[in-house]
Amino acid sequence: MNATAYKFWHEHRGLVWSNPSADDSVHLQAALLHPRFSQLLELAVEFGVARLRAEWAELACDNTREVARVRKPVERILNHIERGFALAASRN
Repeated sequence: MNATAYKFWHEHRGLVWSNPSADDSVHLQAALLHPRFSQLLELAVEFGVARLRAEWAELACDNTREVARVRKPVERILNHIERGFALAASRN
């Protein structure tokens, strides 16, 4: 893990508290399973919406109650973030 990623994940250490040296995918998927708009927005800025979508697509394949529980909020949050980024880009 590079120094920038380590610093970023150190600020969000509650996501994967049992393994702070886990790779980015583990952290991103943990955030998606406990969706908070502000946190997912920070992650979208840091890693890109496409990366979050890719991690969500991998998780969404799991037919678990945990994924089913967060499916609607995650989709709504990611859609809002994408629209916000597109709006911001159109104004520049």
